[in-house]
Amino acid sequence: MTDRDALISLVIPVYSEEAVIPALLERMTLLMEQLPERAEVVLVNDGSRDNSLQLMTRLTSGDERFRVVNLSRNYGHQTAVTAGLNAARGDAVITMDADLQDPPEVVPQLVQKWREGNHIVLARREARAGESIFKRATAAAFYRIIRRLSSIDMPLDVGDFRLLDRKVVDALSNMPEQDRYLRGMISWVGFQTAEVPFVREERAAGESKYPLRAMIKLAVNGLLGFSDVPLRLALWFGMIISMLALLFGVYILISWFFGGEVVEGWTSTVLIVTMLGGLQLLMIGVVGLYIGRIHNEVKRRPLYFVDPDTAARAAEGQPQGAPGHHPVNKLSGGDDVGGGGASHTSRAFPSSE
Repeated sequence: MTDRDALISLVIPVYSEEAVIPALLERMTLLMEQLPERAEVVLVNDGSRDNSLQLMTRLTSGDERFRVVNLSRNYGHQTAVTAGLNAARGDAVITMDADLQDPPEVVPQLVQKWREGNHIVLARREARAGESIFKRATAAAFYRIIRRLSSIDMPLDVGDFRLLDRKVVDALSNMPEQDRYLRGMISWVGFQTAEVPFVREERAAGESKYPLRAMIKLAVNGLLGFSDVPLRLALWFGMIISMLALLFGVYILISWFFGGEVVEGWTSTVLIVTMLGGLQLLMIGVVGLYIGRIHNEVKRRPLYFVDPDTAARAAEGQPQGAPGHHPVNKLSGGDDVGGGGASHTSRAFPSSE
């Protein structure tokens, strides 16, 4: 495949990033002009509360290399990235954040690694500029804990800045998970992987839209989705507590037999009931997390809805509540329910030569 035959898709989820959008579009335009391959940018508006949608549609109007996918509400970062992957038409798809902490200038290095025959190219953070000590410490701890506890090999210090070959994107579309942890899912599907080191920059403008609550949720999804360690910990903890309770019972019997001072009935009853009750609650809670995930999966709700009419009206300056609102129901596998949606054409894969 020659450079001009290949199409590179750049998927960027956007949530209330009005302050950074002009700089983002300027640098993405410059990047596409520098790439020898053809390129497109898929901007996924994840229910922004500011004027991000209107600004994106106005500034990209007339440039067919830009496409705006407008979700009907805020579904979260991982779902927005999935929406972009399903809409992308490229032979290779690059996902990156809108805040320009993932520098577009690294993209040619990712593409070069893909050209060398790799199907997944990860951008690995060597340094994180402009982030607090708490953020850096918790991020480093999370990557190492999830790698230790996971049943698959999780790369360290790798976020959502990566290149995926078309075959990897198609594999992900066959994983209809609701509580998505894309970093783990990509590691799970396998394929030949390479890394490109880079320095994560400070935000170009605005404030972080990823609060501590969202980071904790992502960490929990990663742990529960790719590790059975919590269940095994509950089992071992239950065995240990049961052994301690047994030893305590033996101690009480020995004390009573040799005439030691023992409050008849009260001490042993309260202590054993308390320990076993706490253990039961702990195990029920852990199992409940897994049952909750099963419940969420069996409902088979669509992963997201795309609202193309709202994006079109925003470009024309019409209010978002105008008549003719027909959201497209997208299943997690990328199929349309009720028509509409982005088309996909199968493409050849890069040669490893």
